[in-house]
Amino acid sequence: MNKNLFPVLMSVVALGTPAQAKGKMEVYDLQRFKLHVYYTNDALGDASYIIEGNDSLVTLEQPLFRENIAEYNAYLDSLNKPVAKRIADYHVGGTDHHEITMAEGMPAFTKGTVYGGMMQHFAEVFGDAITDLPTGKQSEVAFDSTQQWAGISFRFLHGAATDFPGASLLIGEKVYYTHWAPAKAHISPLQVGSREAIDAEIAEAERSLQSGAVLFIGGHGGAADAETVHFKIQYLSTMKRLLSECSTPEQLVAAMQQAYPDLPAANNLTDLAKVLVK
Repeated sequence: MNKNLFPVLMSVVALGTPAQAKGKMEVYDLQRFKLHVYYTNDALGDASYIIEGNDSLVTLEQPLFRENIAEYNAYLDSLNKPVAKRIADYHVGGTDHHEITMAEGMPAFTKGTVYGGMMQHFAEVFGDAITDLPTGKQSEVAFDSTQQWAGISFRFLHGAATDFPGASLLIGEKVYYTHWAPAKAHISPLQVGSREAIDAEIAEAERSLQSGAVLFIGGHGGAADAETVHFKIQYLSTMKRLLSECSTPEQLVAAMQQAYPDLPAANNLTDLAKVLVK
């Protein structure tokens, strides 16, 4: 990758005092717009975003935990621009009473047993730490369509075939959003829950590279460059090959650790091997 094409990280914004801050905000300059990346540091590893145009803002995947919502909303207000659109792609989050926009089919899916059961589980585990489900009007956007909000283009594309029916988004022709941001770490079994999902994630990663984007983000993770996407493809391709050679989860863990000896999130690898090797 040509490093000169990577957007400038303008700043890391302090959110309150170090003792008070829950998350962290990074701001990227993409010339025609700015991308504000909010790392929640919550128990789910969620990330939230603000896309800033000249005259207005678009939010993407607002936080779920009340402490993060307060911090995110205070920062949003500090930008002193109206919110043109609030996108809830894979995470309904703390959008409260505001109208939200989702990919076609996602509003119905969030009310179904799979997503609804997940949110109920979160409510049981985290209690009042997470916000109530949003009550605002929900509108849908067709896949393979491009919308213009805040003077920025948002192209709604199908996400990984084995993931929730949410969208991957190409934002301003420069930022590619997927459910899971690429990272140089062992992959969570929540992202790759089957052997079929390995192929689906590789295919989606390759599509993201073909989009022309220079920055790659996700609802879990944060901001990464194209080199990290290439790493993800290599990692999953290696895992696919080793799966054909390993007959137990322990063998797969050992083989992947040998291939990637210093990679973080080793607990993900242990859990992933149990899912993939049965």
